[in-house]
Amino acid sequence: MDYVLALLVGVFVSLGVYLLLSRSVIRMILGMTILGNGVNLLIFTAGRVTRGVAAIVPPGLEVPTGPIANPLPQALILTAIVIGFSMFAFLLVLAYRAYQSLDADNTDRMRLAEPDNAPQPPLSY
Repeated sequence: MDYVLALLVGVFVSLGVYLLLSRSVIRMILGMTILGNGVNLLIFTAGRVTRGVAAIVPPGLEVPTGPIANPLPQALILTAIVIGFSMFAFLLVLAYRAYQSLDADNTDRMRLAEPDNAPQPPLSY
């Protein structure tokens, strides 16, 4: 099972990087989302996917007697899913506003849509 999840993590990460390297803003946003899902799956796989019981120690014992599921990676992934969804929604609105302002989805056309007399970025800080 771990090999299948490792292969799936590799597919997600490679697809996310491929989409991030494209020139379309929507593809970049989708690549960021897929890359985040690949990292979430990596954390989940690193936390050992088991069919053990919940991490509840019976009274009178200091350690559980059998195999247990690790709840920390699951809690981290739930938090990462919420943060990833909110970041996706923010980037989607930001891309929509950029498309409305510049009338372009391609990053090269966005660069050409900037005004000619725009101030240059600072060369040093």
